[in-house]
Amino acid sequence: MLTASRAVALLRVFLVVLFGVLLVFQTLSLPGQFAHMARENPHDAPLRWPATVIAVVLVLCVQVVIVATWKLLTLVKHDRIFTKAAMAWVDTIVWAIAAAWVVLVGVLLWVGINADDPGMPMVLFLVTTGVSVLGLLMVVMRALLQQATTLRTDMDSVI
Repeated sequence: MLTASRAVALLRVFLVVLFGVLLVFQTLSLPGQFAHMARENPHDAPLRWPATVIAVVLVLCVQVVIVATWKLLTLVKHDRIFTKAAMAWVDTIVWAIAAAWVVLVGVLLWVGINADDPGMPMVLFLVTTGVSVLGLLMVVMRALLQQATTLRTDMDSVI
């Protein structure tokens, strides 16, 4: 069975890998892909920079979640997860997800209005719904952490 300390260590390895891959995408792959698309389809060239900015912002939101998760793992490791510091990092995750959701809704609306095929709006609707579920799940998890923190504080004061 995987112990908590091993799971935290393994999760940190994957967080570093994910952050590195996202950094490559953010700085090289996505801008390069949109530049290539603009050269190949000149009628879509005006979308190059808006698409690049949107993609980079969405990747940045994921990177913020990764950093906040790393900080929460540090708090878990030091048995300080039931503190106000943890709440601040969970709030950071909630706000990063909310920012990504706002960007996705904007893209969904723009694509939905301008689309002549339902495929892309449906994919964007699916992704937006997934991010909505993730954001709402984090709000519930935040409330549970708040309750557990209050209980832990009460128990510490009794003991």
